[in-house]
Amino acid sequence: MGKCGSHMMRRRMIMVTVHMMIVVMMIKNYAYADTNIIFNPCDDSKVKRWDGFTFGLAFSTKEAFFLDQIQLSPCDSRLALPTKNAKLAIFRPKVDEISLLTIDDTNFNPILSGGYVVAFAGRKYAARSAPTLVADSTHTVTNLTLGTLENLYWKSLGCDSCSGETSVCINNTVCAVPNLKCRNHGGPIDCNIGIQLTFSGTDEKRQVLNSWYEVENLRKLSLYDLYSNVAEAVPGHPQ
Repeated sequence: MGKCGSHMMRRRMIMVTVHMMIVVMMIKNYAYADTNIIFNPCDDSKVKRWDGFTFGLAFSTKEAFFLDQIQLSPCDSRLALPTKNAKLAIFRPKVDEISLLTIDDTNFNPILSGGYVVAFAGRKYAARSAPTLVADSTHTVTNLTLGTLENLYWKSLGCDSCSGETSVCINNTVCAVPNLKCRNHGGPIDCNIGIQLTFSGTDEKRQVLNSWYEVENLRKLSLYDLYSNVAEAVPGHPQ
């Protein structure tokens, strides 16, 4: 075969290979397509594995989430959270992926909002976590773990990872940073809140979701610390 014929064959093989790659990519993207069209955390939705899942975090005082000693969803207007200086953050992670969610806002101070956070999703089937402390006058919790699907639960990983003067144990359940060590108080530590999100239970197709249990393997490796180390190495990232 001449050089011209050999060149045409190589070109044809390249074209076929590229075409096959495009088809495989399309199939893969279709298989993991986000079919959940609900983006409001106060609306009910059914999700399957790899769908996007919208939920919210409401920050306020512990008492603000209760009416007549009954905890209500932050979506319930009877709580009147907007009148109580509450703050809201909304996220949309993928179902059954371990996600690290951060609130990277220098103007956000959880202490001024009341120091407690509730995770929530849905209205008729309102899932909501118990209020958990994220900051008080002396400490800020920078690393929390949340498990979700049929309900929302804060997962306690204990204080094994607390070490030194920059990480102290609170109530034998969670590590926290003394506020004087935080950057917004002139200290060296980035005290933005990081939340590791995991899933358990089954999705709408009865597929088992296991990322809640996989987080046990991360007890000695904080995803937030890993993120911080990578982010601070990126040029232009605020120090």
